[in-house]
Amino acid sequence: MAQSLGYAPDDRLLIVNCDDFGSSRSANLAIERSLREGAATSATLMVPCPWARLAAKSSSDLDIGVHLTLTSEYPAYRWPSLTGAASLHDKDGYLPMTTQEVWARADLADVERECVAQIDCALDWGIDVTHIDSHMDILQLDRNYFAVYMRLARRYGLPVRLCRSSFEWPFSAMSQSKLDEAGIVTTDGFIAPPWGEEARGTLFRRVPRIASGVTEFVVHPAADSEELRAYDTEYADLRVADALCLTDPALKSMIAACGIRTIGYRPLRDAMRGRA
Repeated sequence: MAQSLGYAPDDRLLIVNCDDFGSSRSANLAIERSLREGAATSATLMVPCPWARLAAKSSSDLDIGVHLTLTSEYPAYRWPSLTGAASLHDKDGYLPMTTQEVWARADLADVERECVAQIDCALDWGIDVTHIDSHMDILQLDRNYFAVYMRLARRYGLPVRLCRSSFEWPFSAMSQSKLDEAGIVTTDGFIAPPWGEEARGTLFRRVPRIASGVTEFVVHPAADSEELRAYDTEYADLRVADALCLTDPALKSMIAACGIRTIGYRPLRDAMRGRA
């Protein structure tokens, strides 16, 4: 991937992506600060969430993708779909709380229409969408949903996030040859801290050892606030710690000292569209 972007074969490129942009005011504040002042280079927008419109309004100049959202996982903080399809909602009228609920009840045609609506909405809001990924990995872990994911990538000419380890699963629907055949671009590597652990340790341990090519590291920052602690009663401290890590000058210094270049997803998108 690095060579296709005009870099040397042994160059190491890093995308630091902030998930859950638009999910709350706390997330918006931390993510925009991380992008403008810290080490973050990209973010993904949860379009159905209540704070997504304001996130889009303040970030149209930034590297923003769409975090395709089919769940509403917080017991005290919920949101519905954009399209209103009955199969996408639980008995309370919101997107379901778990991945398993989505897979059990959603009609795939409704899923695809909803994802199209989310991408189109982001575009209408003025976001120059750079990539797509899947909230809670719903579109990646089931082969039928994965087919929807690939159609969306082709339709809009957008790179996708893929956990490369999933390529090795038995009967996986993913392979590099399938991506190449469809003209779909993804990163060479992907790193996420184990859920429930702060990103700092994984960042400082794994980033210096990333291989040549393009690697994405995903983080979930949010500013400390009563709002955050009201809706995320389990992982608020983790999100606050991730926000502090991304704006710590030591992180940028470490990345630079390792000779690693940071980029967003836009170069990957432009390369994908150039190939097409």
